[in-house]
Amino acid sequence: MIEFKHVSVSFKQHKQIFEAVNDAHFKIEKGEIFGIAGSSGAGKSTLLRTINLLQTVSSGEILVDGENVTNYRRTQLRILRRNIGMIFQHFNLARNLTVYQNIAFVLKAAGKSKAETETRVKELLDLVNLSEKSNSYPANLSGGEKQRVAIARALANDAKILLCDEPTSALDLETTSSILSLLKDLNKKFGITIVIITHELDVIKSICTRCAVMNKGSVVEIGDVYDIFTKPREDFTRQLLSHTSHFNLPEQIIDKMQGPIIRLTFKGDTANNPILYYAANTFQIGFNILLGKVEYINDLPLGILYVELIGETEPLKLAIEFLAANTADLEVINHGL
Repeated sequence: MIEFKHVSVSFKQHKQIFEAVNDAHFKIEKGEIFGIAGSSGAGKSTLLRTINLLQTVSSGEILVDGENVTNYRRTQLRILRRNIGMIFQHFNLARNLTVYQNIAFVLKAAGKSKAETETRVKELLDLVNLSEKSNSYPANLSGGEKQRVAIARALANDAKILLCDEPTSALDLETTSSILSLLKDLNKKFGITIVIITHELDVIKSICTRCAVMNKGSVVEIGDVYDIFTKPREDFTRQLLSHTSHFNLPEQIIDKMQGPIIRLTFKGDTANNPILYYAANTFQIGFNILLGKVEYINDLPLGILYVELIGETEPLKLAIEFLAANTADLEVINHGL
């Protein structure tokens, strides 16, 4: 559906060449929700904007539905952009136009008649649950409502691709969840290909099936979201994930415990197995669960558990070996032996 073939984008800054995107080379499949993650300045927005040619490439090719669109101009470019909708962090709504007028403007620009425009705007407002806001102005809308209007506008011409540039960064957690749910519903209902860039990894985790990780203009890792979160290959990805996990045992708890403290990671089927129960019975040890969670990424479980082990030294060592062999990962936080 979308293919980057050795795409690079460079700018001249202060008499030096700055590489915003360096040799991006990967595919985004038709109908998937694909994420591009990375910290600020990684090149995410620049790469996203090459898809609809809001950003021209310095080298390489952009293919959409197998067609090389890199050098599209005028009529070809207008047709391309008509099929690619885009939403932004700050919504980009015309403040002097009503909700209806913001959406209708796009349809009128595409040559639709008044009757066609009225019918389509009504359909779109129903789709994003904003029928009652048709005559409201952006100033009277919440952040979530503004983004829903932006989504409706982006889809006005039956776009097959939706580009999302930090679409939830200006929203609170509850509103973020509702917008992501809407995007998932649109993808499921219409098969729209969605490309979403964000520095919020929770967004990637909750909506995307695959993602790419960018650092300093380069795509450093790409794969299924579950694999990226559970077994990242690159140091930068591991570092990025560590900054957003927010699931560590407080130092004061560690200092109070007498026995060894371990951090267990469970993935896939092992997340549902009573491994601790087996270890306790086999080696005659006790355990104290200090902190734990299980979350689902693309319907696959990922569990993290902090446990204090209680018992004699030799059985504890054997139990730790057993647990290390039967979980995705084991880290000894405090040896205590």
